[in-house]
Amino acid sequence: MSDKSKTVSDSMEETKERHRRYLRAINNPIRRKIIHSIVNGNDSLKSISEETGIDEKTLDWHIKILIDGFCIEKTEGDHAKFILTQEALVVDYLDK
Repeated sequence: MSDKSKTVSDSMEETKERHRRYLRAINNPIRRKIIHSIVNGNDSLKSISEETGIDEKTLDWHIKILIDGFCIEKTEGDHAKFILTQEALVVDYLDK
């Protein structure tokens, strides 16, 4: 995880856009469920799908929104893995 926030920029307009994307990503209970699954150690599309019960096609769509919203990052390589960003950690507080 990076120490620098990805939702803050040098320009106010860009910062607003980043916050809009971030809030869209975390303001959905299914996407928060995906984040919790990653917290629980599931880092592949298949393992997240198995834990959450979300089919892989739907899961892929939600993951793209989470990536666009700065909540998770996808590693490159033969077997893509998902890791949480600093911004995703706030979700734990939202669901308490």
